[in-house]
Amino acid sequence: MSKIPTTIYAELTPNPSTMKFVADRLLIEGGGAAEFLSKAEARGHSDLADDLFNFPFITGVFVSANFVTITKNDSIGWEMINMQLREFIRDFLEGSQLAVTKLPEAKEAFVTSEKIISEKQVGTTELDQKIIDLLEEYARPAVESDGGAIDFESFDNGRVTVVLKGACSGCPSSTVTLKQGIESMLVSMLPEVKEVVAKEG
Repeated sequence: MSKIPTTIYAELTPNPSTMKFVADRLLIEGGGAAEFLSKAEARGHSDLADDLFNFPFITGVFVSANFVTITKNDSIGWEMINMQLREFIRDFLEGSQLAVTKLPEAKEAFVTSEKIISEKQVGTTELDQKIIDLLEEYARPAVESDGGAIDFESFDNGRVTVVLKGACSGCPSSTVTLKQGIESMLVSMLPEVKEVVAKEG
């Protein structure tokens, strides 16, 4: 099988536990995203994530568009493993068209190509749709540039609940981004919204 020429570079994220590895091509079909928190979750969905969990320090793999965000524990610094992981991902992608071959079924959610909406919100209201559209237009591009993802979970009594994934999950600065960025934007554009809270994916 001929190799697929692939370039990978690493980017720091606001979360010190994660590193974003960016490829020069799409790694997942249909604009979806997939997060794996264990080897068992990755099996049958992503050979790349499955293989990455063989590194003892890796605790999470998130794939979206053209990047892979890796979460590690505190046992080793990025300076020791950054180059090794970059080469490992590049070698894998040179032999495989996609990093994710099958999207995992979302926990309590259904997956569309662009966004994840919880089952209880399948019959979305007009206001829900406005919130989703604003998140897609204003929040998603910024969050993805940091190696993460944001998905609408629910709206209830003035409170918007979102799910943070990838680099945003557990990031110390995600609370600031959520409150000063996303909450401010939604509150100013939709008078029904009073606050935004996050649950981690």
